[in-house]
Amino acid sequence: MTKWCGPDEAGYDEQRALFNAMIDKRPRVIAACDGPADVREALERAARDGLAVAVRSGGHSVAGQSTNDDGLVVDVRPMKGIEIDASARRARVGAGCTWGEFDAAAQEHGLATTGGRVSTTGVAGLTLGGGSGWLERQYGLSCDNLLAVELVTADGRELRADEHQHPDLLWASKGGGGNFGVVTALEFRLHPVGPTILAGLMLWPFDRASEVAHAYRDWAHDAPDELGTALVVISGPPEEFVPAYLQGEPAVGLAVCWNGDHAVGTELVQVMRDLGPAVDLVGPMPYAAFQQMIDDPPGLRQYWSADYHDSFPDAALDVFLAAGAGRPSPMTQHLLLPWGGALARVDADATPLNQRAARWVSHPFATWMDEADDEENIAWVRDYRRANAPFTTGGVYLNFIGDEGDERIRAAFGAEKYERLVAIKSEYDPENVFAGNQNIRPRATV
Repeated sequence: MTKWCGPDEAGYDEQRALFNAMIDKRPRVIAACDGPADVREALERAARDGLAVAVRSGGHSVAGQSTNDDGLVVDVRPMKGIEIDASARRARVGAGCTWGEFDAAAQEHGLATTGGRVSTTGVAGLTLGGGSGWLERQYGLSCDNLLAVELVTADGRELRADEHQHPDLLWASKGGGGNFGVVTALEFRLHPVGPTILAGLMLWPFDRASEVAHAYRDWAHDAPDELGTALVVISGPPEEFVPAYLQGEPAVGLAVCWNGDHAVGTELVQVMRDLGPAVDLVGPMPYAAFQQMIDDPPGLRQYWSADYHDSFPDAALDVFLAAGAGRPSPMTQHLLLPWGGALARVDADATPLNQRAARWVSHPFATWMDEADDEENIAWVRDYRRANAPFTTGGVYLNFIGDEGDERIRAAFGAEKYERLVAIKSEYDPENVFAGNQNIRPRATV
């Protein structure tokens, strides 16, 4: 049964809050939905009252696209069911689940699929936008493992999209975002993962950054598919495992996720270990625990962006590290992620995502606390992107960015795939009811 919550009711502020504290919108009503019938009722009310619609699961959209002002929010978080078929290596996951919940259920059987690097992220939102995670070089993106979606369309139909029914809708859901309906459940292919993997963090003081970054780039570029990594510029956290001289100071880090033979992984990681990190936490650990390692609490201010690169030459590394040294907030992370592997071997037409052969993703990830610092932190991201522009391909992974306009949305898909998405959008949502996203406008409203 749908539970309605408005501005005058208890729990409203808690229910409307998103991960990004910069987003402070006040919907007229929030509809907490237990299933498809509730979603249909919520959509009928939105149509009757002339309310804009947003769909909310994990609430991690950095642009705040899972809420609105004076509209209706379809909140699918009550849909928490998870069914694991270990023998078939398949999972059916409710649209309200987080990756932490999904990982925990699948790991009981030593299985997983590529999930977000932050465990509180919603399964639905991440997957519909593509789904980057530590296992992507071994098993592809989350959307590459998506076998079916169940959803409610703008006109109230309950549909299942799989390889036999509405295959165009399944294709569009593999990266095209929440443009086509309210997803209520997703089915995934699962893979053997852990439950214990070789993973963790290495950390060096920033005066070693150039040496470490150059070594990392050459090491990670041709690494086996089983290795997921990230180079990150951060400030040393105030933790016991971090030497006092590094706490609060700029540092260059390496996150490691090896899902394979531990002896082989240990030998592979030795290349970076030989550089003498000040902190070395890489060792056997539960995959589900590693998935929570970089979780940030909600309530912080966020502004992110990203770009693709076919290569990352020395000059690009210099720009990357210079920006990392100039982060205005000690909470900000500046990341370089290697793509390739299974992610690049997926047929180019299998999903809407463009430029899957890109080898690197740069990801300035600004995080801070005080509203007075908004301008400085947003400018840091934009300044880095301008300096970085000569080394980029023009492509982008939309889950990593905020609202950067139609040009960036088109760049994520390329002209041909974008037009195919427009055709599917025009069929299933001709009035653009689901506009609260990285929006693909139907032909009637283009």
